[in-house]
Amino acid sequence: MWGRSRRNAYFSSISATSAPTYTETSCIKDSVRIDPACGSGNFLTETYISLRRLENEAIALCQQGGQIAFDTSDIIKVSIGQFYGIEINDFAVTVAKTALWIAESQMLSETEQILHTDLNFLPLKSYTNIIEGNSLRIDWETVVPRERLNYIMGNPPFVGYAYQSKEQKNDLAKATKNSAKNIDYVAGWYYKAAGFMQDTTIRTAFVSTNSITQGEQVAVVWQPLYDRFGIHIDFAHRTFRWDSEASLKAHVHCVIVGFSVAPNKEERLLFDEDTVKKVKNINGYLVDAPDIFIQKRTSPICDVPPIVRGSQPTDNGFLILTKEEKDELLKSEPQAEVFIRPFMMGKDFINRKPRYCLWMVGANPSALKKCPQVLKRIEGVREYRLNSPKEATRKKAETPMLFDEIRISPTEYIAIPKVSSENRRYIPMEYLQPEIIAGDKLFFMQNATLYHFGILTSNVHMAWMRVTCGRLEMRYSYSNTIVYNNFPWCNPTPEQKARIEQTAKAILDARAKYPDCSLADLYDELTMPPDLRKAHQENDRAVMTAYGFTTKITESECVAMLMRMYREMTE
Repeated sequence: MWGRSRRNAYFSSISATSAPTYTETSCIKDSVRIDPACGSGNFLTETYISLRRLENEAIALCQQGGQIAFDTSDIIKVSIGQFYGIEINDFAVTVAKTALWIAESQMLSETEQILHTDLNFLPLKSYTNIIEGNSLRIDWETVVPRERLNYIMGNPPFVGYAYQSKEQKNDLAKATKNSAKNIDYVAGWYYKAAGFMQDTTIRTAFVSTNSITQGEQVAVVWQPLYDRFGIHIDFAHRTFRWDSEASLKAHVHCVIVGFSVAPNKEERLLFDEDTVKKVKNINGYLVDAPDIFIQKRTSPICDVPPIVRGSQPTDNGFLILTKEEKDELLKSEPQAEVFIRPFMMGKDFINRKPRYCLWMVGANPSALKKCPQVLKRIEGVREYRLNSPKEATRKKAETPMLFDEIRISPTEYIAIPKVSSENRRYIPMEYLQPEIIAGDKLFFMQNATLYHFGILTSNVHMAWMRVTCGRLEMRYSYSNTIVYNNFPWCNPTPEQKARIEQTAKAILDARAKYPDCSLADLYDELTMPPDLRKAHQENDRAVMTAYGFTTKITESECVAMLMRMYREMTE
């Protein structure tokens, strides 16, 4: 289900790695593990089976060499008594215990086949240590003493902050001691584990939602773990899709993070897809870079124009018109044309699908009263806002002819969609004319030059974006406060800047050859025109030269260099 590298990444924290001999493997009998959110025991049984198979390999090698010279009644050293679990669901507790008993019986059978003898075993006489309880509420010391424990492991519940119950929010507040707000539920287990590992050599590895290693959650979740508990990441697997085994396929996007507080002078292991790389450090973004925590900023760290979010209607659709609705309105009320402007949200922008809005900033009340269909829409906005649970929205019912939030550019501007597919190499960006109203799913930069456009649409900025942005499922969720305002801009020479302006214009010229194509068409990796791709590649090279990067560096190396620049700019 994970693929080989993901299993290796996870079990590198919980399995022996040396060549198996019986003497070496027997020390596993003193190794104790806990899964503090064990569910039906899949991780415990998988780990138990992995260790028992390693033990069986050692037994088989010893027997082949004639080295078995001990009582076979005591030959098995790995016991399910070394595996502890905490689970809140009583039925799952019973399933986990049963699963461990079955695994013990199966592995005993494999040992019997190696030794060609029967071993005395009755599964139900064995014991398991699966405890029913709320893992974020109970003291783990009451389940297993810290001095006995070696590893903490598992995949705690995946529940985003917006979907948490009141009880779950309270669980998080208790586990984090109110030090982290608006975080995923899984983060509570990181805090509990970090506290439990203090003054020990215990190591932890969790499978988690990838959201805790992206966007603003990195600073909120990881900085207290580093500062308060002194944790460090020992190994990690970057984002992968974890498919459900159910008949109706569901999937989540996960990471695996192994961390501890005990000193670790070894190189870190960073897994990505089916590759593994030894690195000096892994930070909270799961990048080989310094430990930095990128916070929200209200303005850019460099001397560049700000980008802002477009206008927000909060209108229940009454101020927004499709082309058909616009045409129908103008048939009956042609005088309303003065109030109609082109309008774009992010999806409209990428698909170049025309939409319109009623834009009545500074509208003459007398002219409005001559448009009964427009007045009907304004009344719909007023009623919708009055019924809102938010006081601020109810207050805006006093001006129902206006957008809730108004932000416009008096000049041509660069538009950047807030959400874009992760399958695109570049987030599509474009210059728009000031008469087009950007909605709140578009960011825009006014007074933007070709140089700004060239940097923003480059692979350097895209690499930074992919690491620092939030995600909707796996789609990129761009932001001004995290991604853009923290982005380290280069200091190009006049010649380098002129070259970027030239390559940026070439991108726009290449697009202009395909006026009937949407940005979605142009930036689909299967249908992207060769001349547009070439223009982007030339722009990428120009930008990388301005940063002093070689064209042979990988994307992760590029991000590491940008993070070092960020640290220098913000220290």
